[in-house]
Amino acid sequence: MSDKSDLLQKLKLDRANGTKRRARRWPWFIGGLAVLIAAGTAAWVSRTPGAVPVGFAVARAADEVAPAAALDASGYVVARRQATVAAKITARVTEIMIEEGQHVSGGQIMARLDDSNIHAALVQAQAQVNQSTANLTAAKVALTDEMPIFQRSQDLNRKGWVSGADLDAERARYDEADQAVKVAEQGVAVAAATLKVAERNQEDTVVRAPYDGVITVKAAQPGEVVSPLSAGGGFTRTGIGTLVDMDSLEVEVDVSESFIDRTFPGQDATVRLNAYPDWLIPATVIAIIPTADRSKATVKVRVGFKQKDPRILPEMGARVAFLAKPAGTVSAAPKGVLVPDRATSGRGDHGSVFVIKGERVEQRTVMLGAKTGHEQSVLQGLAAGETVAVGDLSRLSDGTVIRRAETN
Repeated sequence: MSDKSDLLQKLKLDRANGTKRRARRWPWFIGGLAVLIAAGTAAWVSRTPGAVPVGFAVARAADEVAPAAALDASGYVVARRQATVAAKITARVTEIMIEEGQHVSGGQIMARLDDSNIHAALVQAQAQVNQSTANLTAAKVALTDEMPIFQRSQDLNRKGWVSGADLDAERARYDEADQAVKVAEQGVAVAAATLKVAERNQEDTVVRAPYDGVITVKAAQPGEVVSPLSAGGGFTRTGIGTLVDMDSLEVEVDVSESFIDRTFPGQDATVRLNAYPDWLIPATVIAIIPTADRSKATVKVRVGFKQKDPRILPEMGARVAFLAKPAGTVSAAPKGVLVPDRATSGRGDHGSVFVIKGERVEQRTVMLGAKTGHEQSVLQGLAAGETVAVGDLSRLSDGTVIRRAETN
């Protein structure tokens, strides 16, 4: 009986211990609820009705402010040295040794053409040289044999043993042998010239790069016929490929003739490629083409890069800012701070910014400097490290309550 009592006692629920465990959980539940209420209150406070969402940026110091742009113009990157490399003869392509994007050196083989007929002509020309050389040798031997006979006839004629008629006949044979040597020498020269032409034709079956550059277009394939004269039907091509000298890249822009007086050779400029809008490339004006386009009322201006970079490619769109300060002029540029251009408003030298002070903004009048890309220089009225509002400034006024929406 005692064993059964012990078992029944173990099966009873300990309600007192359960009550104690539930009592210990209440403080954690109340603490979590308080945290949620505090977070919701903070979120509600930060989104107070009427608060304007704005971005913000920190003004940073600028050692120098770039000179203002006197003129902006659009154009394209072009190569001054660009060639469609072609063969000098019409022939079938047997081998292509280039691919797009490949760098080649001057004199490097780009393609080989069928040279079977030209090689046969070369062998024939060499045989003609050998034959002419043999003819010359034979003529010289004949002249050597004829010379002592003519000299003996002269001696015998002086002694009266050979008549004058016989001497004249012997002299004629000697002159003929001498002239045969001269004719044979000319024959050797003609054969050598023919051989040189055949060798040159053989060399023309090998197409070489005229200068260092990069292949941008592969125009022919093995089996096609290339012709330097004109493109025909079927698979006739005019060139092997297009070669561009990347060191000759520059920008050509069309400047309105009404503003051409704002540019001059040697003028400093900056180039911004459409592919890299945040990259300012220093440049200079190479030349102003002395003619105008009547249909567009523009004048073409050549602008050269001061720095070479593999990211600059032909036919890229570009925008050129011609700087007002002449090249070579040395002057101290005023210092200031740089902020995003969307943080300022106004035109000319004076504008305004909204400095963030806690949850409100303070409108401040500033002196503006040059604008470079997406940045605006502020010469006076704003210190480095101050935070300014960025975005739609028309919604702001002095003292407006704001909430930060993004960081720039």
